Amino acid sequence: MGLNTIFSYIFWNELEPSPGVWDWNGIRGMNDIAAWYQAVQDAGLQAVLRPGGYICGERDWGGMPAWLSQIQNLTVRSNNPQFLEHSDYYFGNLSQQISKYQVSQGGPILLAQVENEYGQYGSDHAYTAALSALIAKHFNLLQYTNDGGSQTQFPNGPVHGVLAEIDGDPYQGFATRKNNISDPTEMGPNLDGEYYFNQKELAKWLTTWGSNSLYPTVSGIGYNNSAIVAGASWILNQASSFSLYMFHGGTNFAFSNGGLNFGQLEAVTPSYDYGAPLDESGRPRELYWELRSAIANYTGKTPNIVQTLPMSNISDVPLRPVAALLEESSDTIKSDSPINMEQLGQSYGYILYRYQAPYGANISGQLHPGDGPRDRVLVYVNGNKQGVIDATYYPPQNVTIQIVGGDVLELLVENQGRVDYSSPLLDQRKGIIGDVYIGSNLVSPWTIQSYPVPTPPQSLIGKGTNHLPIITVSANSTPVWYKGNFKLDGGVAGTAAADTFLSISGGIKGVLYVNGYNLGKYWTVGPAQSQYVPGAWLREDNEIIVLELEPQVDKELVASGSSERVWYNNPDPDCVNCKSANPNP
Repeated sequence: MGLNTIFSYIFWNELEPSPGVWDWNGIRGMNDIAAWYQAVQDAGLQAVLRPGGYICGERDWGGMPAWLSQIQNLTVRSNNPQFLEHSDYYFGNLSQQISKYQVSQGGPILLAQVENEYGQYGSDHAYTAALSALIAKHFNLLQYTNDGGSQTQFPNGPVHGVLAEIDGDPYQGFATRKNNISDPTEMGPNLDGEYYFNQKELAKWLTTWGSNSLYPTVSGIGYNNSAIVAGASWILNQASSFSLYMFHGGTNFAFSNGGLNFGQLEAVTPSYDYGAPLDESGRPRELYWELRSAIANYTGKTPNIVQTLPMSNISDVPLRPVAALLEESSDTIKSDSPINMEQLGQSYGYILYRYQAPYGANISGQLHPGDGPRDRVLVYVNGNKQGVIDATYYPPQNVTIQIVGGDVLELLVENQGRVDYSSPLLDQRKGIIGDVYIGSNLVSPWTIQSYPVPTPPQSLIGKGTNHLPIITVSANSTPVWYKGNFKLDGGVAGTAAADTFLSISGGIKGVLYVNGYNLGKYWTVGPAQSQYVPGAWLREDNEIIVLELEPQVDKELVASGSSERVWYNNPDPDCVNCKSANPNP
């Protein structure tokens, strides 16, 4: 396109998944930060480091590790000794990996960002100054802050000695910056650090799950490309710079998505593509070509065009029920009161709370799971689903139950993504927080089991469906694992031509895995009805494994692949007399 610099978030939670435990490889090298900056340098580009620790980006808890919530007296995004201590340790370890890629050592990294849009969250300049000092301790880079360009947001962000920049609307933002910056150490060229495609030109920004949640289309309908190009050209005419957010509309694979909460949780879909010049699969849209032409007017040149390969379609793949989730053996913990997910060293997935009523018991009433659903509670009595309590529903559903002596109450709680933006960000523990009541009756004790399911059970991987027992699915069943297999042409497998968007029909809600890779969640409510599968993850012989949370006795699960992402909404079968998600975040 003619751009010269790549702005990259660094996800602390991916690199330090447990305190002091570092993963610099990740899935297929996704965490190899050094290799990333080497690739940037090899391509003749520059880079900007955006290390956080808080980065937002609609990632789980804004990229901060879930285990921070278990550090006594720690408060995130604050001038808090514990938070700064762990941030210091993180920056130090990151520096060891990438210090040689700083521009001062002949590398491509030009700048480091301090925090992320802090002016939209708080105004504690002592905190941002302390964070800036920690970055300076570990990196020899010019620093900048990046804050919203409104008068209510921008003044809260700048730090003495750090270049103050804006994001969002450049017309308003550059004017606000000019009117507010008087400290010479904060002055410098204008930069729109996140030039969005969601201003007046876009009907919808990021996509959240919900039967009435809006969504962008693959073709970009709802965008005014001419206004977007005009804004970029205006910035260049000011001898200023911009970073396109997003240039490539990527994917929150596995359980990496975050959430919003403006009074009600809104869980972000795996797709983070809301009209980027390069779509989720890395293929150009019309906006790519229009921006490319606009940039060429200023640079006088454009790079060579990379060939765009067609994507793959995959015929229907029947999926067979092969195992029950809650029958898997896992360590159990007994406790008088529920224990939250993070206390068990678990960050993502599901956690089960099981209670057996004593002889002679007869309890009935509305179920109250602690301080409320964190985030979605599937309620079972003796293995039969009684209802769902979900934080994304307005109002949350009430579930009334009755249990007598010997009955088993099970509460399977799903983490739908920690909030990464808005005030509830401070407390993002998942599971059940507090005691459980049925009516006014305290329910205790509990047996607790973790089901993080980052990958399918090893007993299911690498075996054809014909070599696994087919189990019977009953009405209102607990979650079930399904599996199917498909083949690809050998000349396509492993290449970009194998890229596809995989859909699941016949299911309600669950998780989709291909060849052991966790693609993320699906949900019939939409609007995302398919998940992106990189062709590099596909082989000639492939297996699809699905964890269906609400299996239907009269419906077969079927997977299929399409060359285009599918968007539409369906009614939510669990949301009765309520609304599923806020259509206007």
